[in-house]
Amino acid sequence: MRDSEYDFIRNLVYERSRIQLGSDKRELVSARLGKRLRATSLSSITDYCTLLQGPKAEEELSHLIDAISTNHTFFFREASHFDFIRQQVVPEMLARHKTERWPRFYAWSAASSSGEEGYSLAITLSECLQNTGWGWHIEATDISHRILAKAEAGIYREDVVGKMPPAMVKACFQRGIGPQEGNYRVKPALRQGLSFHQLNLLEGEPPFRDPFHVIFCRNVMIYFDRQTQEELVNKLTRRLVPGGYLLVGHSESLTGIRHSLQMIRPATYRRAPNP
Repeated sequence: MRDSEYDFIRNLVYERSRIQLGSDKRELVSARLGKRLRATSLSSITDYCTLLQGPKAEEELSHLIDAISTNHTFFFREASHFDFIRQQVVPEMLARHKTERWPRFYAWSAASSSGEEGYSLAITLSECLQNTGWGWHIEATDISHRILAKAEAGIYREDVVGKMPPAMVKACFQRGIGPQEGNYRVKPALRQGLSFHQLNLLEGEPPFRDPFHVIFCRNVMIYFDRQTQEELVNKLTRRLVPGGYLLVGHSESLTGIRHSLQMIRPATYRRAPNP
């Protein structure tokens, strides 16, 4: 891939997704473009760049973003966040619910990838809120159509779910038989608590009316420049209930970003409650 071609690709990706691809990502981009060359039956990066400037550019651009987006995740990744939900967020919001009468506990998995984060949160909320008379709902969004379809299906291989306690797997997953041997599907009672939407976090406003008690936006901002990080954090803040929580990845920090959130502990921030 020539320098001019890499510059063209990374500028296009930035304009559409705000993902910033530095010079250190060149090999990764080249490898992932190989998949798109095979899918489009093109023989060179030069031909692919030509496609991205032609009449079919818009359709292919969505596939390009899918290919570039990183989708590494697993169930209960950064487990301390889920402990924090159990030990602090749910008890606090449940106590407030008695006076504020929220219809349900509302959460957003803002970069849900293949769904493990959203379903981990669903398992946590289901356990915490059972027998309380208060329901829950999770909005799960991702920029990638392809990975979002996998998340909505809720089907995972045995080696993926096998890292969780056996009792949890038995309670929350259906074990496949016959042609589905080796697969596990999230049980309907959990799946029905999630809604999935394709969404670019930086384009317009999300199509949600209710504010959230907690937003997970983890391991996303590391791909953005400072200006984009600031724009995103302030957009997410507006979507929190007063006193609601924003959780980012443990490798991320809001240091140096202008925002109105209070840092509770590393990777955990809170919107100011009403006076």
